[in-house]
Amino acid sequence: MVATVSVKQIVDGSVHEAESCWYDLARRPDWVDELARVVAVEGDWPKPGSTVTWQSGPAGRGQVRERVVAYQPLAGQTLEVEDDSITGTQQVSFEPTERGAQVMLSLSYRIKRRSPLTPLVDALFVRRPMAISLAKTLSRFGVAVAESRQTSVG
Repeated sequence: MVATVSVKQIVDGSVHEAESCWYDLARRPDWVDELARVVAVEGDWPKPGSTVTWQSGPAGRGQVRERVVAYQPLAGQTLEVEDDSITGTQQVSFEPTERGAQVMLSLSYRIKRRSPLTPLVDALFVRRPMAISLAKTLSRFGVAVAESRQTSVG
């Protein structure tokens, strides 16, 4: 069974500004929920075939590996994501709006350790926290984009 969670938010900036911030690995710990530090980067990030491995804090997901499977400048990126508990596909997309850039983030995942109770465990204990984590990430990301704009203007 594959489950999907998605969130979207309009950030105060252009698609170019949002994308530049999103792919800035040095700033990722500022806005990616649970990301404590980037451990390794391989390849030509954010292009296909490149990977980022990061470590969460003590109560988080542990070590997370993201491998780029698709990238379109000014449009978005698709990653294969894996940690100790899940495998999945994460997508981010950027779209211009009258008020800024709409960023949509989705994660389609499959729980690795499966049992007859997995669908119930997912519905009660996994899906909602995943959605909350994605929402926190986009909220913090909006702040990071706004701060980038203030720094470049000021």
